[in-house]
Amino acid sequence: MMKSLMRVLLASALGLVLSFGVSAKEKVTVFAAASLTNALTDIGQNFDKEHGTETVFSFASSSTLARQIAQGAPAELFLSANQKWMDYLVENKAVDSNSRVTLLHNALVLIAPKSSTAKDVSISASWDVKAAVADSRLAVGDPDHVPAGRYAKESLENLGLWAQAEPLLARANNVRAALALVERGEAQLGIVYATDALVSNEVKTLAVFPETSHKPIAYPLALVNSKPSAAAKAFYDYLQTDAAKGVFVKYGFIIK
Repeated sequence: MMKSLMRVLLASALGLVLSFGVSAKEKVTVFAAASLTNALTDIGQNFDKEHGTETVFSFASSSTLARQIAQGAPAELFLSANQKWMDYLVENKAVDSNSRVTLLHNALVLIAPKSSTAKDVSISASWDVKAAVADSRLAVGDPDHVPAGRYAKESLENLGLWAQAEPLLARANNVRAALALVERGEAQLGIVYATDALVSNEVKTLAVFPETSHKPIAYPLALVNSKPSAAAKAFYDYLQTDAAKGVFVKYGFIIK
């Protein structure tokens, strides 16, 4: 009787191990700027293959994600498209400030639909924004909260073009949404990151905005928890390896 009971208990225990073994992968939850979607998806897949983990991403505007983290969203790492929103989380003690590193840089470009007859332009104080946009719109991430839009506004202001451009804006809730407006031809011009233009087959780049017209486009990384899980710390370290940097460069990001 006792041997039979032991066999039943062992079989039950084995069944539990088998049933839960499939979901035993350690998860890593990463909140990241929308412009990083393609590169980080590839990097996450590579990391998971090597480490047997499950990396889950939430991509959106840096401002949206930063506010969610400040309110207690269960992110383990945050990769922002500008320093401001990382500053915000440091001030709110929502990330481990000692883990903060600037990982990447980017450039700001003017794009048009691939089918457009628009030719390359030189972005300067003499650029006629109104004539270039004509009866369409200039797609940008909303300058009120989207980093790409903030960089665009800063550049246009420094070039003396903001007064012309502001009434013509089609404001999107993140840079990829601005890219989509141009891809669909709903806006004949757009301002996005160079990396966004690079991953799209539906747009062409007409100009690069002068680096001196806006602050450096930097992507800071930080751990959300000062006591990260082993998997989260491993992914944080992996993002700074040559293997990950190679993927970032492939997608047009700048490593300095």
